[in-house]
Amino acid sequence: MSSALRPLLTATAAGTLLCALWFVPSANASSDTPAGDAPPATPSPQVTEQARVVTGTTSASLDTTGQDVRLADTGSFDSTPYIIGGTASLALGAGFVVYSVRRERLDF
Repeated sequence: MSSALRPLLTATAAGTLLCALWFVPSANASSDTPAGDAPPATPSPQVTEQARVVTGTTSASLDTTGQDVRLADTGSFDSTPYIIGGTASLALGAGFVVYSVRRERLDF
């Protein structure tokens, strides 16, 4: 491949990647309707019954509809896969830079 085509190939690959990333949906937590217009969330009967069985309560915390409301215990956020993935990506990028500098110094 001609060395004149390498920058063109690199620019094309970068442009293609940016165009592909354009269509990745964003993670907005906002909604178009005001909070006052939204109907109140009520748990399903199965959830409230399970909460009563687990906690052993009958009317510990009642909402306006008279149902027992409990939040689920989802645990803590696990960032391990993101740390490993980010470190691997950083190492791969650094490897490409080192390889590129080495090729340039050896006049390949």
